[in-house]
Amino acid sequence: MPHLHDPLMIITDLDGSLLDHHTYSWEPAERWLTLLKQQHIPLVICTSKTAAEVIPLQQELGFPGAPFIAENGALVQNDNAQGEMVRHHAGKNYDEICECLRRLQQQHQFRFTGFSEFTEKELVNITGLSVANVALARMREASEALVWRDTDEQFALFRQQLEQESLMLVQGGRFWHVMPKGSGKGEALRWLLQNMTTAGGKRFITVGLGDGPNDAPMLDSVDYAVVIKGYSKFPVELTRQDERHVYQTTEYGPTGWSEGLDYFIAQE
Repeated sequence: MPHLHDPLMIITDLDGSLLDHHTYSWEPAERWLTLLKQQHIPLVICTSKTAAEVIPLQQELGFPGAPFIAENGALVQNDNAQGEMVRHHAGKNYDEICECLRRLQQQHQFRFTGFSEFTEKELVNITGLSVANVALARMREASEALVWRDTDEQFALFRQQLEQESLMLVQGGRFWHVMPKGSGKGEALRWLLQNMTTAGGKRFITVGLGDGPNDAPMLDSVDYAVVIKGYSKFPVELTRQDERHVYQTTEYGPTGWSEGLDYFIAQE
């Protein structure tokens, strides 16, 4: 088991993991967040949220300027060789993706509603976010979120058409996410780790935490995986075989988040 003094990196999902699924509170995780700050352990947010949502949350949590993965892995922010923060896009940008979706909707009469088409009030009701946070969630750069309202047959055709446009679908807690093909939380994390080492040049020991199916690629890519008990009707299915490095929590949200770190990280 890793120790608190080892070169650790914590990679975490937000909604339903570090943040409560209903209230978005992170308070039950406060003890661990304080420990990570004291030990200078990087906290890398890996989320479906936008960069505009992540940056103020990093400030609030006490990890300003840390690398992060946004929009389910379609966007990564990290330092470059000159020490400047840069963003890495996986493929098509937001405008290109939305234009593609409009075209496919016209051609095949698909019934879905994209994030850009919902009213502010509808998004407040769907997400539980405040009006101010909905505005940040709208500031998408590399993926589109949508609610599917059509048949399973049409869905299969939709997925096929996206494939031909070099796009793919990822399921989140509340939305389907249309993203560049070959992107995702796992790919984004691998790219980030290839571009990061500790101050002493060592590789990081990674602990990942997530609660949804879209977290599986990230949880398959870390050294130690915490599957937080979640509300999705779809299970988190991992392909890794090292069961001793996977822990399923008994608690939800930030309480389960702390439970997972307690299980894997020795503090004495």
